[in-house]
Amino acid sequence: MFQQNGLSLDQAPPIGVVFRLFFVAALFGILSGVLILFYGVSIFDSSTLGAVTLTHTLTLGVMASFMLGALFQMLPVIAGVVLTSPIKRSLLVQIPFVIGTISLLLAFNLSYRILYIVASALLTISLLSAVSMMLYRLLKVSNHSASSRGMVLALISFGITIALAIYLTTSLGGFASGEYYLQIKTLHYHFGLFGWITLLIFSISFQVIEMFYVTPPYPTVVSRYLVPSIFGLLIVGMPLELLYPQISIVVATLFSLLMISFAILTLYRLSQRKRPITDATMWFWRLGLSSLVVSMALALLTLYLSNAFLPVISTIFFVSFALSVVFAMLYKIVPFLTWFHLNAQGYYKAPMMHEVIHPKTAKKHFWIHLSMVISLLLSLVNENFIYLAGVITMISFGWVAYQIAYAHLLYKKIEKSGEKFDMSSFG
Repeated sequence: MFQQNGLSLDQAPPIGVVFRLFFVAALFGILSGVLILFYGVSIFDSSTLGAVTLTHTLTLGVMASFMLGALFQMLPVIAGVVLTSPIKRSLLVQIPFVIGTISLLLAFNLSYRILYIVASALLTISLLSAVSMMLYRLLKVSNHSASSRGMVLALISFGITIALAIYLTTSLGGFASGEYYLQIKTLHYHFGLFGWITLLIFSISFQVIEMFYVTPPYPTVVSRYLVPSIFGLLIVGMPLELLYPQISIVVATLFSLLMISFAILTLYRLSQRKRPITDATMWFWRLGLSSLVVSMALALLTLYLSNAFLPVISTIFFVSFALSVVFAMLYKIVPFLTWFHLNAQGYYKAPMMHEVIHPKTAKKHFWIHLSMVISLLLSLVNENFIYLAGVITMISFGWVAYQIAYAHLLYKKIEKSGEKFDMSSFG
């Protein structure tokens, strides 16, 4: 698995760095379920307070935490990048990030200017420091893979997303005129969803799909040019679309077709895997990629049909795409890290991956996650389903939080009382 890239214990960050970020993401996920219960179907109207609050809980609290945790782990694997003092650096990122995210959510709901100042300062410091730290080391890599090049563009997109967010929060707090608020908000939305989240998922996929599932590699034209093409559309196409709205159909069509093509190709690659056994992570990948196809197809339809439900359904399926892929990665990373760190330290009873999180446990979570997506869709037909969606969302992320906590406690238990190989006996 990861060893084929020569990962050693010295390269890998301490297990607590990744688990801490994942666990916080799960807690924000539970909060998102609470918010769904509190705001109800108003979350489907992008102009409402509920929609803004839930969106930032999911994108900042959940997705950013999961993805930063994944980057701390994947940079040594994919790019050979070793982050010095990872515990200190991760805490310097995570503590102000958590406080800043909570401050931002409170600022939306309480409209206190001081909260916007606190949120802007803390999130800027924490996230821009993480982006700059990772970018600096990635740019020093001499031989880039498709994944590492894509990570660079994803991190640049994240930096742009943060910079745009500063303008928005200062405008909301009354510290900027907000003259271009709507235009900046649109750019912020697109760079966050299609730049940071989508490009990072695509970039990691180039490596992990082949690595985890033993599939044929992506065609060179895809692995080399897909991510730069999407990034180029964001950098050039989105600002042009704001200046010349008549080209919006062309830009949106290109976006959608590129993403649909990637999803269909990846689904095809998964069907070509050399290991025919299907586990829960495969189901998560299939659901996520299929959701991306549906989301982008519906986004295309909205260009030609005026229907209030189409953008909402497209958004639900995009959330399904992002969360499904994150869960697929989590169920690979958490068991592997638990085994890897204990095995590398020479413990006799280092648990195998299926002993950390059993495949049946992951499959149960798949059905919980799918139920959440379905209940959100049904809420558009019958408002009462929104409460079911909120409860299932809490259960889904609570399930994830428990698996992470269990893996960490298992690791600590074996580290504390387990026996190690006595290498001196071989002397």
